[in-house]
Amino acid sequence: MTTVGAVPPTGRQPQDRSEQGAAEVANQGQGDTPTTGGGGGGIDTALRPVVADAVGAAGFELEELDVSTAGRRRLVRVIIDSLDGDNSANAVGLDEVARVSRELAAVLDEHDAVLGGPYTLEVTSPGTDRPLTRPRHWKRNRLRLVKVRPVEGAEYLGRVGDADAEETGGVTLLVDGAPRRVGYAEVAHAVVEVEFKQPPAAELAMLDGRASEDEEDAR
Repeated sequence: MTTVGAVPPTGRQPQDRSEQGAAEVANQGQGDTPTTGGGGGGIDTALRPVVADAVGAAGFELEELDVSTAGRRRLVRVIIDSLDGDNSANAVGLDEVARVSRELAAVLDEHDAVLGGPYTLEVTSPGTDRPLTRPRHWKRNRLRLVKVRPVEGAEYLGRVGDADAEETGGVTLLVDGAPRRVGYAEVAHAVVEVEFKQPPAAELAMLDGRASEDEEDAR
């Protein structure tokens, strides 16, 4: 017996698959590297390959999986993201979350023995306050303002420029009007800062010019 909750960026669109007819939807989602929660014990580990394959088959990537206990039910929380951070056509919207919820519920129903009883499925896209932990997170947020807490030193604000695709690489940040190369390994925590006005044109032009120079150097 399954209750499915599809969590869009705004509003609610639950898909009810339970005999009780009650779909619970939670509007939350901070992405990180694919992780599993502690509430489900070994269930998280057993389900993650299944969930990752199902999400991948739907054209998205598993950001986070958490299985916990809510009363007599299991609560399965899944955060999905687009495979290509630069491809807005593959962005995670309301319709995509609802579709993945339905497809994932059908897959989980085939593994009900692992869940050990009824469960509630919640699928959501990452929130804007999720940490930037993977190269594609940085690439997706190019030209956005981010707050960075480095492994060493004080926090600072920087605007995102070119970002490497490799985990061992780094990103160019515009800090106090000057480009700074920062390795991913040097960042302890980074989140996007909400801006209520257009970014300074000079900063955007500087980052665009920097990108052109890097492309020329790579040739």
